[in-house]
Amino acid sequence: MATRPGPLTEWPWHWMGSFKYLVLAPAALHTAHSVGTKGWGDMNLVYAAMLPALLLRLFHNQIWISLSRHQTARRKHIIVDRSLEFDQVDRERSWDDQAILATLFFYVAYAAIPSVRLMPMWEAKGAIIMALLHVGPVEFINYWFHRALHHHFLYSRYHSHHHASIVTEPITAVIHPFVETLAYFLLFSIPMLIPIYMGYGSVLGVVLYLAYNDFINNMGHCNFEMLPKWIFQRFPPLKYLMYTPSYHSLHHTKFRTNYSLAMPIYDYIFNTMDKSTDELYERTLIGTEETPDVVHLTHMTTLQSIYHLRVGIASIASRPSDNHVWYMWMICPMAWLSMVLAWVYGSSAFIVESLKLKKIMMQTWVIPRYNFQYSLTRERESINRLIEQAISDADGRGVKVLSLGLFNQERQLNGSGELFTQKYPKLRVRLVDGSGLATAVVLKSIPLDTKRVFLCEGSSKVAHATATALCERGVQVIMNQKKEYDMLKLRVAESNTAYLKFSSDEIPQIWIGDIINDKQQMGAPRGATFIPTSQFPFKKIRKDCTYLSNPAMKIPEAMQNVHTCENWLPRRVMSAWRIAGMVHALEGWGIHECGDDMMDIEQVWSAAIKHGFIPL
Repeated sequence: MATRPGPLTEWPWHWMGSFKYLVLAPAALHTAHSVGTKGWGDMNLVYAAMLPALLLRLFHNQIWISLSRHQTARRKHIIVDRSLEFDQVDRERSWDDQAILATLFFYVAYAAIPSVRLMPMWEAKGAIIMALLHVGPVEFINYWFHRALHHHFLYSRYHSHHHASIVTEPITAVIHPFVETLAYFLLFSIPMLIPIYMGYGSVLGVVLYLAYNDFINNMGHCNFEMLPKWIFQRFPPLKYLMYTPSYHSLHHTKFRTNYSLAMPIYDYIFNTMDKSTDELYERTLIGTEETPDVVHLTHMTTLQSIYHLRVGIASIASRPSDNHVWYMWMICPMAWLSMVLAWVYGSSAFIVESLKLKKIMMQTWVIPRYNFQYSLTRERESINRLIEQAISDADGRGVKVLSLGLFNQERQLNGSGELFTQKYPKLRVRLVDGSGLATAVVLKSIPLDTKRVFLCEGSSKVAHATATALCERGVQVIMNQKKEYDMLKLRVAESNTAYLKFSSDEIPQIWIGDIINDKQQMGAPRGATFIPTSQFPFKKIRKDCTYLSNPAMKIPEAMQNVHTCENWLPRRVMSAWRIAGMVHALEGWGIHECGDDMMDIEQVWSAAIKHGFIPL
């Protein structure tokens, strides 16, 4: 919102929230009725192109979002190296408003202007006229309109909303108050309407002009430099006709320079071009390879988790993954396609996120595999190869710590990472499975006055460590699975075995475990507390019981660039396994934590608290 919002700031369908696409329902119903009564053969070409054009624009913008977030996570060509936070993501959640408005304009134009309905698929003369109109009056008017928006009266009431985003993303380009967007629409409708009135309009001409504007806007706000220098060297006048991402980025950091939309010529003519433009372009184009201190190696979970990655859909990634959106079923086909492509062509981990805490830099790398693939025996070898390659890449780049997330540390898969430390005894990167901190978080979640705990299906390293620590405290751990009981009894010190009990009759109020299924939950007493010892949360089926989060902590306020949620966890909360890698690097510990080895529980807990991580 602008600092002093003026009239017509809010979009008319703002109150509809995620259901704003219903404003297109009348047009959609009219189309369905026409097809149902007349068939596709009698459908007007212009009318039939409207919905595909809308979907094309949304898809085009999403490609830019994913590309930008991937490149800024790599950081090599990043322009503005500042933190992007949740408030900006929330503010820019409505980036598709302008696409809805454009579609409504097209429907109105179709109904009100007879010549629109007669447009052919392509008309070369119309395309030339459109280009000349854009290069001439549109760019000139936009330059002065943009300068006017920076007058304190209009800036405080309208344009400051757009400039609230100093670290720009592609969708920042279309984040404006409603009336400001209307003004832009009127301006950019000139190259589309004049050819139509002259009889030279075409469907493809309009679609391509919109695609050009989307491309230029997205490129100017993508926050990484991408245009190669040879383009301007081979055609020097191009520097006056095409801006670069770094060119417009300076406008967002210095505000009163580089006003031009896409053609810097007017900044040159009116002496408003920033003097550091060329230097910034060359510096960011060359870029610098940065080596992270910590890498967290995770993977995709459910089919829809591709959208929950930082490089996915920004609004979905900024909320816990169990916070479902109504339109998810509409984009499921793309999720299936992504899964197939990842399975067939996913040959290495990819970077999705880059964070900073104090003096260390952290990245998140994703193995292109899903939960169900980790359960397939035939996939284990290929998954381990992907993990091994990621570890090798991290070691070669000088990464200090690599933490294994989710199933990447499964005992059955690679022995909690021990497979790799045995294969590469000279590894410089420290492998961390985070079991010490995860165990500490579970133990701190159990009330101090607890006398008995029920361990349900707990075969993981964390579950065993938790049970062992409880027995050392004098807390009785009850189990009803004979095989797991016998395995755990071998790990518990002989002096503490009296506190480990096998029983099918005793059911305490505190339940811990890796998995507690529906049937087991229904057997718990009223008011029971369920505490996960795995990285995956329990399904909540009892309203009369308490469900704790899987082991996690709140992150320090000082951690920068956090604007996505880690899977199902709330904002600015991270799993203990991920935090453990950060603490390992912050403390400078030079040992692995994998296989049967585990950090001292109290030591790693104290270190996490010291560095600002807070218990939930």
